Amino acid sequence: MGVKFSWRARGQSFRYAYNGLARFFLEEHNALLHLLATAGVGILILYFRVRGGELIALLLVTSLVWVTELLNTALEKTMDLLHPARHPQVKYIKDLAAAAVLISAVAALVTGALIFIPKIFL
Repeated sequence: MGVKFSWRARGQSFRYAYNGLARFFLEEHNALLHLLATAGVGILILYFRVRGGELIALLLVTSLVWVTELLNTALEKTMDLLHPARHPQVKYIKDLAAAAVLISAVAALVTGALIFIPKIFL
């Protein structure tokens, strides 16, 4: 039948997520870069009063970058734990995860450019 629902267990899962984010910001250099970029996008959103579909697009691509960076970090840490020595397959796995972050960042950059360049120059 499954496990019984528990508010305490739900609260604990949020604490785990918070702990993961806290360590991510304390230990990962890219977290600061993503935070600065997100703050910049937030400032532009407020300045240009972005609404509707454009706002949704910016929120989605920004979230996508954060999610891929968090998953990339988790995968890198997992591979380091499972195979601490250098290995070509581990490098390939890490490179693939980094490529996912790159693709999401480029998508976010293009989306931001399509939305903000006309607002800045027109």
